[in-house]
Amino acid sequence: MFLNSNPHRETEDHEERQVLSKTVKAGRRTYFFDVRATRGDDYYLTITESRKMTQTDGSVTYDRHKIFLYKEDFSKFADTLQEVVDFIRRERPQELRKEETVPTGDPV
Repeated sequence: MFLNSNPHRETEDHEERQVLSKTVKAGRRTYFFDVRATRGDDYYLTITESRKMTQTDGSVTYDRHKIFLYKEDFSKFADTLQEVVDFIRRERPQELRKEETVPTGDPV
């Protein structure tokens, strides 16, 4: 895991460019999914978790962690993520929030 103080600043290597950015807000955490292109126009994904931290003096800081996922690992990563999410849904469905459950019956 790579620690990054500002996940959305321009990269040090100005040859890389951001292609797509998606954000998921989840309570005190925010997840950033950023697709970037290398100089060779290969895509890779950065996933950043940013967690809001309130200090004892009342000031706010953000704890950030970033991972880089490269194209040769996309399939293995996606398959494994789906496998563990399916496991949790099967084994602990009561722990899922209502909006995460799959509706049954015909749509209204």
